[in-house]
Amino acid sequence: MLNFKPNKVALALVSTGLMAMSSVSSAAEEAVAEQEVEVIEVTGIRGSLQKAQAIKMSTNSIVEVLSAEDIGKLPDTSVAESLSRLPGLSGERRNGRTSGLSVRGFNENYVGTSLNGRELLGMGDNRGVEYDLYPTEIVSNIIVYKTPEAGLVSQGIGGTIDLQTVSPLNADSTFTINADYEQNAEDAANPDYDNNGHRLSFNWVDQFADDTLGLALTVATQETPRQEQQFRAWGYADSDDGKILGGHDSFVRSAMLERDSIAAIVEWAPTDNLILQLDALYIDFKESDVRRGLEEGGPEWGGANYTVTEVEDGLVTSGYWDGFHSVIRNDARSQEADLTTFGLNVEYSLTDNWTLEADVSTGDVEKSLFDVESYSGVGRAGMPDRPTAARSWEMTSTGVMYSDHPTLPGVDYTDESLIRLAGPQAWGAPIIGGDAQDGFVNRPEFEESLDSIRLSVNGVVEWGPISAVEAGIMYSDRSKSKLNEGDYLTAPSYPNDAPIPEVLGVADLSFIGINGVLAYDSLGLFKSGYYTATEASLVQNDRLGDTYTVDEEITTLYGKLDIETEFAGIYVNGNFGVQVIDVDQSSTGFSTTTEEGTGNTLATAVSGNDSYTDVLPTLNLSFEIAENQFIRTAIGKVQSRPRMDQMKPNNQFGFSFNQNQVESTDPENGPWSGSAGNPTLKPLEANQFDLSYENYFADDGYFAAAFFYKDLTNWHRSGNVLTDFSEEYIPGYHQVTDPDTGEIITPQTFEGFVSTTTDGFEGFVRGYELQASLPFHLFADALDGFGVVGSATFLDGALDDGGRIPGLSEESYSFTAYYENSGFEIRLSGTKRDEFLTEARGLSLMLQEFESLGGELWDAQIGYDFSESGIDSLDGLRVTFKVQNLTEEDDIQADAADSRFVTLYQYYGANYLLGINYEF
Repeated sequence: MLNFKPNKVALALVSTGLMAMSSVSSAAEEAVAEQEVEVIEVTGIRGSLQKAQAIKMSTNSIVEVLSAEDIGKLPDTSVAESLSRLPGLSGERRNGRTSGLSVRGFNENYVGTSLNGRELLGMGDNRGVEYDLYPTEIVSNIIVYKTPEAGLVSQGIGGTIDLQTVSPLNADSTFTINADYEQNAEDAANPDYDNNGHRLSFNWVDQFADDTLGLALTVATQETPRQEQQFRAWGYADSDDGKILGGHDSFVRSAMLERDSIAAIVEWAPTDNLILQLDALYIDFKESDVRRGLEEGGPEWGGANYTVTEVEDGLVTSGYWDGFHSVIRNDARSQEADLTTFGLNVEYSLTDNWTLEADVSTGDVEKSLFDVESYSGVGRAGMPDRPTAARSWEMTSTGVMYSDHPTLPGVDYTDESLIRLAGPQAWGAPIIGGDAQDGFVNRPEFEESLDSIRLSVNGVVEWGPISAVEAGIMYSDRSKSKLNEGDYLTAPSYPNDAPIPEVLGVADLSFIGINGVLAYDSLGLFKSGYYTATEASLVQNDRLGDTYTVDEEITTLYGKLDIETEFAGIYVNGNFGVQVIDVDQSSTGFSTTTEEGTGNTLATAVSGNDSYTDVLPTLNLSFEIAENQFIRTAIGKVQSRPRMDQMKPNNQFGFSFNQNQVESTDPENGPWSGSAGNPTLKPLEANQFDLSYENYFADDGYFAAAFFYKDLTNWHRSGNVLTDFSEEYIPGYHQVTDPDTGEIITPQTFEGFVSTTTDGFEGFVRGYELQASLPFHLFADALDGFGVVGSATFLDGALDDGGRIPGLSEESYSFTAYYENSGFEIRLSGTKRDEFLTEARGLSLMLQEFESLGGELWDAQIGYDFSESGIDSLDGLRVTFKVQNLTEEDDIQADAADSRFVTLYQYYGANYLLGINYEF
């Protein structure tokens, strides 16, 4: 055995903070075991940085680490916020909170996520985990693996994020209370919501039976408010004067996120050779919101009378219009999800050097959405004597601003005697009549389950440079289903209109220059049975066309050899391994088309399946070129499972009864078209190379630089595929009659193009990462307690077909300045990222790609730990005040070629939290 001696502080931190971490290199573990070190107690901001640095230093792979400051206390209020500050990682704000996450340019759908080494289910539409939904209070450490290892069975092209809970047998006994009062800086613009909330959690850790039985319990609850102002342009139309706003929907949104969580860990060591750990996690999540505002066409698309008063470089920037009917929108959404997961880990020491491990887990998620649209205005479409709106407008850097028309009166949308509960525009589908649509509800439901079992054996060996061996097998069974339903809503007054049954007040729209609109409870009206509901699946092919079940059975065999040797006086350690993955995937769904004459949906059950085997080799090496200075390198093959919404077998096909198309022999101009899923999709794959230099120049300071290159060998893209529609052809139905001759004309081609997702695309992503943690006590004792942590990431990449990688920002930065001394804790943190490709819910709540311009977010925190005050009665109390979104950063999307063409503007305001932490 080589005489490798890490510094004592690092050893102490590893020994106290990493007992639950099974993936620390065997060399570091043995070094800890061989040496007697002083246990150093570190808490607060500097403590979390030191523990994270110790973990990062002791691993063979290239990793980033977050460590809790104390039990149940991550540096931020959200797992997503904390992770977004790490080099190579970028957060994505959704509906006012950091929820999404990209790792090295790949969003969460291409990142493996695990809890204590087990794959973790998300609560989203796909595989991606919404990290802000998992309570920070259960987390002890978070490790982001940027390079793959054979022992990591939950992997992604972007990397792997492992959330680690506390080990109750190796943690101090404690009972801790965390409580925060939360308030948004913006008053609620909707009368039925407020702008304050709270967070409350209890953490209990203790040991029993002569320290052979450990228990950890976390109970957490939160209510988090959000206020939003949003302008969204339909687009910009051509006019005689230049490009002009085509239409918009603008609203004020008030939301409340409610989450209750229970996490329990039981760890039992009945003998020196046997350790059992049972984990349980339950999350009850609900987010409700209302969006109230106006939807209306512009001068060209709205059929209005208008006059242009100013044009700048081809954009109409001001004018006035009249003669249109606005639609008042009272929309409400309720999203509810429950997650339950259990895991049992059994570790048995066969000998002093060999260990057998078994791990069994099961998890389930159920999610349902209700998204209600309700329309009102000055009267039902087609009714006589309805007043029309008249307004002046001016384009601004955030959208549009309205004011009074120079000569004509406007419409007061807050006048209860004027506004009626009925659709002012004839938007109805034929199934209910062109003027009978007074609202719509989307109500998809998701169910997902994941069961797995893993068996492994590992031991210490002396085979030349090979110091340890690990081998194992894992089997997982995963299933996800979606039922996509929706309804057209018609008010009971149809074909007339009626007043709004119960007005709650006024929603303030002053941010676009309008005094407001009447507010009412549309979700309550729907659930009470007020509306007549007509199932959309009768006429909308995309309802059953997006209803599916996807099943996966995956067996993974893996083996890993730990390397420990010396070469030319340089200590070298690492690992080499391989995974063999056998996949059996299948899915069921529906093929849908539209019946000629009736417009009804015709549906047929369909299915698809595939099976294949992949081999993933990996190599990680770490060279200690000088004391506490390392060069790490890695090569390997990585993959991400296909998106589950793209694995459905569903297809929707259409037939055009246009005579010219039926007579055409060219598939591009023929009558056949369609869209389809792909149940045979293979994993997205890449060959990866990494190189990093890490210099740990102090126990609490380091500098690192890294380069990586991912050669994408299989990527998925949506495109049009030439398809034979012969099996869909129905004689006597798919035909047209020549109106002049009476001749029956059948299709001259049975080929057409289907939009689908396919394998086989290639590309690359490469990047450079710079990071540093610099404590100022290195410069002068007077600066003890001050420090900065920062990182910069530079990425580029593309697909061979010109496509883009979802989540890739070319530049991203993070910075934290802190002061911690004599009980005072002050921190200022910021993140910034460039534009990137992402997705959001569009029509029918379907996910659609769009371009985000990125943004810059700053948070601040000040606190005091009374343990440093000398007041015994306050020992254990810590008080903090936090400000999120300190600079009130907004989100803006615009045309890539001209930023004046704003397509989306969102403003949220700052969020304030006053909290206490008390440890008994």
